[in-house]
Amino acid sequence: MASRPPDEPSTAAFELKGRMATLTVVRVLTTDVDALIGQLTEKLEEAPRLLRGAPMILDLEGVDGGGLDLQRLTREMRALGAAPVAVRGNGVASTRLGEAGLGVLPADEDREAAGQGSSRAARREAPAAAPPAGPAPTRVIENPVRSGQQIYARGGSLVVLGSVGPGAEILADGDVHIYGALRGRALAGVQGNGGASIFCLGLEAELVSVAGEYQVSERFAAELNGRPARVYLDEHSGLCIEAFGKS
Repeated sequence: MASRPPDEPSTAAFELKGRMATLTVVRVLTTDVDALIGQLTEKLEEAPRLLRGAPMILDLEGVDGGGLDLQRLTREMRALGAAPVAVRGNGVASTRLGEAGLGVLPADEDREAAGQGSSRAARREAPAAAPPAGPAPTRVIENPVRSGQQIYARGGSLVVLGSVGPGAEILADGDVHIYGALRGRALAGVQGNGGASIFCLGLEAELVSVAGEYQVSERFAAELNGRPARVYLDEHSGLCIEAFGKS
């Protein structure tokens, strides 16, 4: 076997990098695979551009994971175009996860990755430090956010002085303000802040979300299209989208 000459520099085959990503959590409430696939099919038909191919976590905390045919469920999900990648487990053996081609995420970590849970894991790993002097600063983006970009304001709010293009994604632990058209995805309160809001001067979004509650464009009221709008959570009616300003 030929060997590499000693003076030839090595070339890395890959790099490992951490990245904030938005994951869709499928909270499984039954072990009836037929019912799960039937209802998931309906959801995928409602928003095919957003949900087909999107990485998904199967949250099994509400069911007996040992009684679920996980291999069949993931096989049929992938046949629909869904992309299950991991499980938040409840009685699922590692051999079954391997057969289904899934990883496993502890509860705190996968909620943080999906932008809709507690930050206990982060606090557990963080070294002791003095309390912050004040709230996290607002992050201001002075240019339009282009398709394919993802911008996250960790610990504070996000202000975009322009439009957000289709296929772009903006996230904030606090509020999101867009001084232009919102054509991509906007997620506020991603670490569970239910008091956060999204404001935009033209609602044409693919998806909006506050504290993990989301709505896709196919379900927006027609009269909201292109209007200035606020998105927020109401304790009684859930996610609300309201127009403001002149017609």
